[in-house]
Amino acid sequence: MAEGPDIARIAALIGDPARAAILNALMGGHALTASELAREAGVSPQTASGHLSQLHDGGLLALRKQGRHRYFSLVGDEVAALLEALDGLAAGSGHLRTRPGPRDAALRKARVCYNHLAGEFAVQMFDSLVARGAIDLSAGAALTGVNDGVFGDLGVDVAALRAGRPVVVRECLDWSMRRSHLAGSLGRAIMTRLLELGWARRTHGTRLVTFTPEGERRFCQAFPAGPITESACLR
Repeated sequence: MAEGPDIARIAALIGDPARAAILNALMGGHALTASELAREAGVSPQTASGHLSQLHDGGLLALRKQGRHRYFSLVGDEVAALLEALDGLAAGSGHLRTRPGPRDAALRKARVCYNHLAGEFAVQMFDSLVARGAIDLSAGAALTGVNDGVFGDLGVDVAALRAGRPVVVRECLDWSMRRSHLAGSLGRAIMTRLLELGWARRTHGTRLVTFTPEGERRFCQAFPAGPITESACLR
């Protein structure tokens, strides 16, 4: 008998179209009710309940009860990173559910990946931080302490992040760019600040992130394109 992690079980859980739709709906980072997820998956509430039980029992979903409602969310960054990588594999293999359109182009530019920024803007930010020596990739992604001021200018307390338990810097494969963007507690903190500063806003019910013209200008000042990155700004 083969030993080691049972990836077949995880693959089977994700592989059902309705369950995949449920998981992708939760990539927006918000907890959703069973009825909301049923609509996202295009199935009846009874069918959705069965899928949600399987995903919860399989360790992919967290459940929180509040009053009469049950709220579901992804259990954490690892599940989100796996789904983002699978999105990239599916897109690269030509397995697309719909023909790309204007909304898809907007999602490629900037979107939320669970709790951090993804898309062209996010890849530019990651490459900029690597080019300036703020992130070292030589032994896994890690903060170097160099150019920490850029985070302070945004109002991100890097010292507090380092003192916390979650991983501060983690690479996440961007499905549309096929390159890394920034995840971990730093990626989450920067996403929060972009919204708080009004540089960007989220579109309700979607993963879309839209930068204001001023926000785009300020973002590109903070994270200029690196030597191997075409600027995502003002185009």
